[in-house]
Amino acid sequence: MGGRVRFLDLLSFAAGALRGHRLRTALSVAGVAVGISAVVALTALGEGARRYVVDQFAALGSNLLVVLPGKVETTGGAPFGGVTHDLTIDDYRAIARLQRVRRSAPLAVATDTVHFRDRGRAVPVLGTTADFAAVRRLEIGSGEFLPVGDPNQGGNEIVLGVTVAQELFRSENPLGQVVRVGPWRFRVVGVLAPRGQSLTFNMDDVVLIPVGTAMRVFNRSSLFRILVDVRMRGEMEVTKKDVERLMAERHRAEDVTVITQDALLTAFSAILNALTLALVGIASVSLAVAGVGIMNVMLVSVTERRAEIGLLKALGAQDRQVLAAFLTEAVLLATGGGVAGLALGAGAIRAFVGIYPSFPASPPAWAVASALGLSLAVGVGFGVWPARRATRLDPVAALAKR
Repeated sequence: MGGRVRFLDLLSFAAGALRGHRLRTALSVAGVAVGISAVVALTALGEGARRYVVDQFAALGSNLLVVLPGKVETTGGAPFGGVTHDLTIDDYRAIARLQRVRRSAPLAVATDTVHFRDRGRAVPVLGTTADFAAVRRLEIGSGEFLPVGDPNQGGNEIVLGVTVAQELFRSENPLGQVVRVGPWRFRVVGVLAPRGQSLTFNMDDVVLIPVGTAMRVFNRSSLFRILVDVRMRGEMEVTKKDVERLMAERHRAEDVTVITQDALLTAFSAILNALTLALVGIASVSLAVAGVGIMNVMLVSVTERRAEIGLLKALGAQDRQVLAAFLTEAVLLATGGGVAGLALGAGAIRAFVGIYPSFPASPPAWAVASALGLSLAVGVGFGVWPARRATRLDPVAALAKR
């Protein structure tokens, strides 16, 4: 190894040493692979959760304001305390008359059991108006949505989510049938088209009734939310201030919170990004353990090959060449583990998506690149000490112990 050593010679030397201890090599590679696959899979799940939330918000359109009872100072938080007035149907009607509002929908929410004959199902019951379908981009599978009318008067119409309709009516046609929500009787006028999970609710597993009736059924005086669809995206902030001003005038206090869709999305994204980083940090602990395993393997290798190292140095191999040879061996272990980990992680993600096809889990490009870089860093970082020990061996002493 005197003079300049070619890279291919280093690879051949390191690969030969690894092939000589196949089981030890396989265990070291497996340790790195598990760590890398955990990092890739958890990153993919975190990124998938973020994209899922973004897609859910996109399905609602980009011009949505949400009015909540209660006042908070931080944008995007959940309101608490400070509620001095109810958020009423009359408040909803006043908001709907604002110039920049295309449409709005009140929302009252409770959970109750819907009965048809001897069958029943506990579901979220949403009290709202005819505009809710347009605000939430809902489609009707059969029949029609809630009728237009005075929201204070209510009515006895009910719209079923597709899962509720299937559970209660099975092969029967639900349209025109009478169901009970608690002691109240309702006539089925429509069934929603399949929609699945939409932020807070699974729209396939809900029922919708007129908001005025819902307030009486639930014995409520305050709405859960008011959803506001703004005419133009560029008017979101102005409309938000208009709604806040209107509510302050009506309630004689600043006791509502108006949240833009962008603020909600930013808050969710920040939470999910922090969660993803935390999960990756936890997964990286296994990489540190794998790195310690590589270091132990290399230390044993140096001890077992003292005579070989002594012979190389006696033949003129320089310290930097011996260092490079053992570092190459550590890097090969880590790189092999990194590639195997990427394959293992990709397989786990593919299996997860096969089970939950609606969840867009896929590792971002930066995560794949970072995983490979991390595996190389583990190989170099934990291979330096054993490699330096190899360079410090005295060739005469090493050969004498042969």
